[in-house]
Amino acid sequence: MDMKLDLCAATARDLQRAVASGVAPQAVAEALIARAARIEPVVAAYAHLDPDALLRAAAVLPQGPLRGVTVAVKDVLLTRDMPTGHNAARHQGSGAGIDAPAVEVLRQAGALIAGKARTTQFAAMSVGPGTANPHDPGRSPGGSSSGSAAAVAAGLAAIALGTQTGGSTIRPASFCGVFGMKPSWNAITREGSKMYSATCDTVGLYSRSADDLDMLADLFDFDPCALPTTLEGLRIGMTFGTTPDAAMSETRDAMILAREMLRDRGAIVTELALPQEFEGILDAHRVILAREGASAFLNEVRVDPAVDPFFAEMQRDRPDAATSRAAYGQADRCRVMLDSMFEDGMDLILAPSAPGVAPVGTWAGDPVFNSLWTLMQVPVVNVPLHRAAGGLPVGVSLIGRRFEDRKVIRAAGLLHPDAVPLVEPRRP
Repeated sequence: MDMKLDLCAATARDLQRAVASGVAPQAVAEALIARAARIEPVVAAYAHLDPDALLRAAAVLPQGPLRGVTVAVKDVLLTRDMPTGHNAARHQGSGAGIDAPAVEVLRQAGALIAGKARTTQFAAMSVGPGTANPHDPGRSPGGSSSGSAAAVAAGLAAIALGTQTGGSTIRPASFCGVFGMKPSWNAITREGSKMYSATCDTVGLYSRSADDLDMLADLFDFDPCALPTTLEGLRIGMTFGTTPDAAMSETRDAMILAREMLRDRGAIVTELALPQEFEGILDAHRVILAREGASAFLNEVRVDPAVDPFFAEMQRDRPDAATSRAAYGQADRCRVMLDSMFEDGMDLILAPSAPGVAPVGTWAGDPVFNSLWTLMQVPVVNVPLHRAAGGLPVGVSLIGRRFEDRKVIRAAGLLHPDAVPLVEPRRP
């Protein structure tokens, strides 16, 4: 055991080994509490963090493969011993007394649930969470999984749960400079959370290393698949999707860097032109979210006059039946086409994770480079490869075939085998 190990800078794998070697989970909790006391006033990653409860939980953790690993849970997923507020006034302080299945799986494995990470209201792109980007507190951490990404980047949790309906896991991972994963749709059940879109809602994962994502793939029992031991010979299609003009210079630089790193390691990277059927697919995504969101938030609009007007607009602007059927049909056809492209020999796709670096202010950012892959229900991993001017992170996305999540994780680790260093936030 490394007696000099910084328990907050440690990856989940580091913590697992440290606790197995004799470090008390209470020491892990104490380190997190001390760090939170110092930097939470700057980052504001947590909606709920109770130091006394955290110490009590650390003292009674079950044995398991993640014993002592700290976890931040997005505040839309139920936790049995913490409130689930959804960043909505009428839900503050409320709790169901049960865990969402994803949380229960982590808890049963010995993970230390640190607290509830801040989110936009109901994980929709409306009311912001008040979280700052650890790299530059004057910039956005992204949304809606803002607190989850910031907590991992700043050493306030080793791993975190987020969700993605458009780009709410991958884009914050890019802005905050950590690994982020949107698994295949329903690889991790979304039960135990307020639903937005049954078609797109996906529980996401954050870590500071690809190895940690590999641990989580084992824990959540992702499908087995053939795993590469090297990038050599992998056939990778590079694309800016249907909106290439949305990529800023720093994202283009990140994509070029990724392409050259992949080629240097023997991968075969070629330009990927999506079929004509994909034109307008982002509009189809918006229609599906508007249609499904209208029913998901109908109760909030009818019973809560304080809910954000965004949700009332969703009711008024609900797409009609014909428009909705057309959107669902296009999504279905595009999924079949994409699967055929993988079937015909493509191993992975390389795409942007965000238009550029984190924007100044509180705007969560544009999901233009994420929504397509969310609607396709395929696994995506943000790889934090590039730093732009001022050290601001810019990630790239590796994307795989549905249910080949482990292959994407392995490729991400081969491309970026090192853990991401801890960020030391400073007041703006």
